[in-house]
Amino acid sequence: MKTVSENRSFGGMQGVYSHASQACSCDMTFGLFLPEEARHGPVPVLWYLSGLTCTHENAMTKAGAQAVAAEAGIALVFPDTSPRGEDVADAAGYDLGQGAGFYVNATEAPWAPHFRMRDYLAEELPGLIGAEFPLEMDRQAITGHSMGGHGALTLAMSLPERFCTVSAFAPIANPTRSDWGRKQLGAYLGPDESAWAPHDATLLMAERGFPGEVLIDQGSADQFLDLLKPEALAEAMMARRQPGTFRMQKGYDHSYFFISTFMADHVAFHAEALRA
Repeated sequence: MKTVSENRSFGGMQGVYSHASQACSCDMTFGLFLPEEARHGPVPVLWYLSGLTCTHENAMTKAGAQAVAAEAGIALVFPDTSPRGEDVADAAGYDLGQGAGFYVNATEAPWAPHFRMRDYLAEELPGLIGAEFPLEMDRQAITGHSMGGHGALTLAMSLPERFCTVSAFAPIANPTRSDWGRKQLGAYLGPDESAWAPHDATLLMAERGFPGEVLIDQGSADQFLDLLKPEALAEAMMARRQPGTFRMQKGYDHSYFFISTFMADHVAFHAEALRA
């Protein structure tokens, strides 16, 4: 593992690190914020998964999460959204290929050799940071935005023993019924739609739900509402009587202005469970 940068932030340290990933067969970069308490012992962990076109850097610099995390004494992990490099497959559009990994393990050419983001996030990166940094890996929570909200929800519901809480900002909520999903899941996983179902938050909510609390924030003025399909997830939560909160925030769009407005709520939501 290589240290790209380390900067003091709110009494703690915001670092950026790179490493050779076995899961993705390329070098991967991630951000990690450690609060001051990490200097004295392990601290709980909140993961933030970013959306289409983003890198590890977007939320790290725009979301305003470090101040609240420092106050709560929890770490923040900002992974990248896909494998990257000259040898990694890509596409001309912004919504497929590099920057658009969709947090799945691809099985189809040309994506399969590198696009194994689920293994990377479920196994490899947790193992790496747990070994290298003072983190309480038995106390983890997860959040994300848009494509990252999709990833956070699907990872949390498929790994319920790992995450005590899950939240999302404007998640791609029903990708098997959306153009933000059908294109990518078909490309990465092939035409058999039964292979797509484990990566659809609405279907997972209907099938199994989540044992902890869930928090969803969606902007009512989001320009991508028809692609996100928040109503499908809300209906599934209601039908299952899932413990949690779904908030439609009046006038907010899909941008980081929306995320930064409600980030403190999400960090506090997770911190309460992580510190319980």
